[in-house]
Amino acid sequence: MSVISISHMRALVQKKPGACPEDNEEAMEKSMEELKSQLAKIAAADVYKIIISKPEKKAAEYRKIVVEKKESYFQAAAYTEKQVFHENIAPEALEKYLFSTVAGMYLQVNAWEDGTEHMLLISKKGKVTYQRKKTAEKAAKGENSHNRKKKYILEEGKAVAPLVDMGIFTAEGKVVRSMYDKFRQINRFLEMVEDAVEDYPYEHLNIIDFGCGKSYLTFILYYYFTEIKKREVQIVGLDLKADVINNCNAAAEKYGYKNLRFEIGDINGYQADFPVDMVVTLHACDTATDYALYNAVCWNAKMIFSVPCCQHELNRQIQTEQFGLLTRYGIIKERFSALATDAIRGNLLEACGYKTQLLEFVDFAHTPKNILIRAVQKKVVPKAVKQKYLQEVEQVMEEFHAEPTLYRLLKEAGKI
Repeated sequence: MSVISISHMRALVQKKPGACPEDNEEAMEKSMEELKSQLAKIAAADVYKIIISKPEKKAAEYRKIVVEKKESYFQAAAYTEKQVFHENIAPEALEKYLFSTVAGMYLQVNAWEDGTEHMLLISKKGKVTYQRKKTAEKAAKGENSHNRKKKYILEEGKAVAPLVDMGIFTAEGKVVRSMYDKFRQINRFLEMVEDAVEDYPYEHLNIIDFGCGKSYLTFILYYYFTEIKKREVQIVGLDLKADVINNCNAAAEKYGYKNLRFEIGDINGYQADFPVDMVVTLHACDTATDYALYNAVCWNAKMIFSVPCCQHELNRQIQTEQFGLLTRYGIIKERFSALATDAIRGNLLEACGYKTQLLEFVDFAHTPKNILIRAVQKKVVPKAVKQKYLQEVEQVMEEFHAEPTLYRLLKEAGKI
């Protein structure tokens, strides 16, 4: 969207007969200040939809612009006669966006919040009229509603101590405005866990979190099971950094999470001295994800949740004559390698008896590393089905002259 120019501002105020240039300039400035002030009111309100319409000039680029509130941002849809163009707007940038889009360009703005409609009219002479009126309609529930309309597993209004310390919640249990993306990501993870465990008959779960780092999801996972689901769990978080482990143990003690502990441990070679029901590994780099998945299979874990990161191994290995276009361009080769790595991992888990899904963890707009591997152990899987998944992997390996770490580990252990 173009920013209002000085010439556009001046054009808003028609010259009066006999008026001096200074008078016109002053009138123009007052009109712009009034417009900016009224648009600021709209931006500051809890609006879920804004329509910018009535272009000042017939040759305007867009007929209208519809701004709708999403989970943690606003999205503008600008309509031409035949096309629509989208733009995402941060909440803190909405006021600036509205002024730069409307001033000198459009003559009407309508905005809605629950129970109220805002109407802003600009005459061709630059006069600004602002009205508010009560409406019977409420914001529609669903994807286009603002954040507080969506039903989350973790809801606002109750202060969850780890989320407060992480800066995601205020002390009163409200989501910090700039942290809605993180809040949504945490809830998305819990939704994926809930889908897997809701039909699983358990009274107690043993969970290992490989490469836990600062452990914000580890703490939330513990809270989810103990406070929301009212189930007993034991969670062990592993990381190689001693200071991180010390801080996490201190936090667990502070929250009273007695069955949550953190240890210094390597994903490769860690020995669990208890039955493992669930393995979680988030953003374990490159082949560290493979070792985590391998350990989960060897432990006969019932559920696996893995968000891979930095898949470099296949990118270094792959060579192909038949599909050279997939390896010719660096960025295509990198992305293809990452996707192929996760597809291979999914198939290998299927070959080991898991129902495996590759799910979108967060919107691709936020991060390209947005795939979560969710694997739930099946009771019975025919040998022919396992072989089919394995053969597909081996065909890809043969074509691209590659040997992924997870395949090698499972083969050496006799798991495939």
